[in-house]
Amino acid sequence: MSSEQQKLTLVILAAGLGTRFGGDKQLTVISGLDCTIMELNILDAIKAGVTHVVFVISQKIKLEVETDILPRLPKNLDIKIAIQDIKNVPQSFKHLTIQRKKPWGTGHALLMAKPYVSGKAIVITADDYYGASAYQLLADALLNDNSSLTSNWSLIGYPILDTLSEEGGVNRGICQVNDQNHLKKVVEFLDIRIKNDKLTGLNGNKVRVNIPKNSLVSMTIWGFDMSLFEYLESGFLRFLSMHDSAVEKEYYLPDQIQNAIEKDQKKTLVLRTNESWLGMTYRSELISVTKKLNQIFKGSSKPCCQSNK
Repeated sequence: MSSEQQKLTLVILAAGLGTRFGGDKQLTVISGLDCTIMELNILDAIKAGVTHVVFVISQKIKLEVETDILPRLPKNLDIKIAIQDIKNVPQSFKHLTIQRKKPWGTGHALLMAKPYVSGKAIVITADDYYGASAYQLLADALLNDNSSLTSNWSLIGYPILDTLSEEGGVNRGICQVNDQNHLKKVVEFLDIRIKNDKLTGLNGNKVRVNIPKNSLVSMTIWGFDMSLFEYLESGFLRFLSMHDSAVEKEYYLPDQIQNAIEKDQKKTLVLRTNESWLGMTYRSELISVTKKLNQIFKGSSKPCCQSNK
């Protein structure tokens, strides 16, 4: 395997608006650790072999990322910044950007990272904590020479019961897999909650149904090779053509992965982890997430600052 094939990049999608959280939660510093969740993810990824990090951010937070976050990261880490801009679309679709208010979605965000990625990549969102073992599982799968097994695409699946919120119902994508643990599809359920020992959620028809407690869910941590960008580029052109007058619609990464699975039988291996996943949708969850992260990193006070010594 060549050095380029062995190169492992972490792409952090951090251009979201954080509307329900009430601010830029990707920049929220965790009290007691003095760093953000995405910095903790970076340190875990480095332990798994990541040497290159690409931040996909909005222009709005670029200065804060450069002045506050980058100085806390290891000096030997190769870091690039990609800007997700509403106006970054093919010339023939520029008219759609005039009324556009929010980013185009996670599929478009990942496309912005293409110039800075070569070889294999792990893709995450900035405001979720995925746990150290998740990165090792993905690194082992991505760098495995047996491409017939993994097809160079993979996904971490988390036990659904470990991703529920004490604040109320949550939306989750439940993984459907075949006998070889390859992903068939991710099915979105809304307002998932457990009551009287029953796990239920709203299906696509907004009907509340029972959900198996042993289900695995996707929390947006993927492993890919460069072929994904081909699907994203062609898919984005189709998206813009189909939704010419719908400037509120978003171009989602999971939708394009589903298209690749259905149309080209692209294999995506689902890797199970019992690692802690922590995330925040609402600001009210910050206190409990902070407490749990401090427990995980107990004895490693200010881990991000220490990593830069």
